[in-house]
Amino acid sequence: MHVLIVGGTGLISTGITRQLVTSGHDVTTVTRGETDAEIPDGVREVRADRTDYGAFERRMRELDPAPDAVVDMVCFSAEDAESAVRAFEGRVDRFVLCSTVDVYHRPPQSNPVTEDAPRRPPVSDYAAGKIAAEDVLFAADGDAFDATVIRPWSTYGEGGTLLHTFGTDSSYVSRVREGRPVVVHGDGTSLWGPCHRDDVARAFVGAVEADAETVAGEAYHVTSEETITWNQYHERVAAALDAPDPDLVHVPTDVLRAVAPDRTEMLRDHFRYSTVFDNAKARRDLGFEYTVDFETGVGRTVEWLDANDAVDPLADETFEDRLAAAWRESTDDFVASFHAE
Repeated sequence: MHVLIVGGTGLISTGITRQLVTSGHDVTTVTRGETDAEIPDGVREVRADRTDYGAFERRMRELDPAPDAVVDMVCFSAEDAESAVRAFEGRVDRFVLCSTVDVYHRPPQSNPVTEDAPRRPPVSDYAAGKIAAEDVLFAADGDAFDATVIRPWSTYGEGGTLLHTFGTDSSYVSRVREGRPVVVHGDGTSLWGPCHRDDVARAFVGAVEADAETVAGEAYHVTSEETITWNQYHERVAAALDAPDPDLVHVPTDVLRAVAPDRTEMLRDHFRYSTVFDNAKARRDLGFEYTVDFETGVGRTVEWLDANDAVDPLADETFEDRLAAAWRESTDDFVASFHAE
């Protein structure tokens, strides 16, 4: 099968490309050529700017031979999806969209969340764009092509970094290694579920190879089956790095939002919610398996960061150090004020 990947240099898409080649498929990637990525020999590379709709659509319709299937990793809005329909309608048999579990309204009505859970109102602009893109492609299913939607959660792995309360900067690795304070939102018992990109990628390959009647018009969760608390998250990162037990400093989420609004957007939109997603449908139809446990995946990710000199060092005193010290001092004073009564 000839598979075209729109956006072939990202964290998940590089894994998809390698696995498709290993499975014997012909692969073409479509990128702007601005990001380096290690891709297998024999993969055809096409340059196109997805946001220039007219040029992108002409370029895709000129592809010879036309692909049998498309995996779209960079579709973020209704306009992107409408352009994809114009580009591939009648040219491909199957279209697989990379969406996200962020499409679900949160907090969820119940856990575990299934694929038919309410998607509105959206929790962020990003979520609203993905919902709109899904709607366009579901409407096109069966007419323009068969459409399948994959909804990953928190994907990590070689080529990326590790998440933490304040985002994605790799200095978090240095912080854990040095035993410096790690600020955790709330009491650290909200749930999170990282899934290694190789497991996520395997589900996309499954969506390409599955029986069309089974997956057409369907959405699938591809998420962790090792859902853990944020306390456990940091503890397992430390264990994977053979680092000291993490010095966890728990600060209420609303306090963190007040003191660091620009650094806590991911906390606002994602981290503060406790969710568990049901992967049964993907296991059944796509052959999805959770094979890379979190500690193993962390070790592989940080090994890649080290090899690429991509772990940022820490200054003598950082914002997070100051915040942790101030919170502990104010908490001690608060407690002492009651003991003095």
